[in-house]
Amino acid sequence: MAYAYLFKYIIIGDTGVGKSCLLLQFTDKRFQPVHDLTIGVEFGARMITIDGKQIKLQIWDTAGQESFRSITRSYYRGAAGALLVYDITHDLFARREVQKEEGEAFAREHGLIFMETSAKTAANVEEAFINTAREIYTKIQEGVFDPTNEVNGIKIGPQNINSAPGTNRPNVNSNERGGCC
Repeated sequence: MAYAYLFKYIIIGDTGVGKSCLLLQFTDKRFQPVHDLTIGVEFGARMITIDGKQIKLQIWDTAGQESFRSITRSYYRGAAGALLVYDITHDLFARREVQKEEGEAFAREHGLIFMETSAKTAANVEEAFINTAREIYTKIQEGVFDPTNEVNGIKIGPQNINSAPGTNRPNVNSNERGGCC
């Protein structure tokens, strides 16, 4: 399927916080409570629509173990968006390890979007990925992100090849084509 843009996302966080579960819930709409430990990095992809444009999200699920930190750091470069995942440990409000206000304050301090999600119930999973993509798309439209520079974790898709901001590619006349055919 054709898409206007491809956004590279990374999911980061400690071991066992639910990064792979979050990815599986978003890409396959299912929850799998027990699965193999991620070694290095795993991938997922899904198409979404923002302002009538098809956006392909390429999502990198990174390993949380200390032994893989040097490997996963190299994946951070070239990502348009990142989801920082942590575990509140308990669903019961009074027994939470991380208070919601603490997460909100951290996000505010660093200019991030804050959203509590649950891979188990699917609460806010769609919204976390889509709101992040919407923010990236807005920054492309405002000229903050250059979609022609793939270092930003953004690629112009086949649907948008001549109409993306920052791309002024001349139209090729059929009489001027080169190549073998």
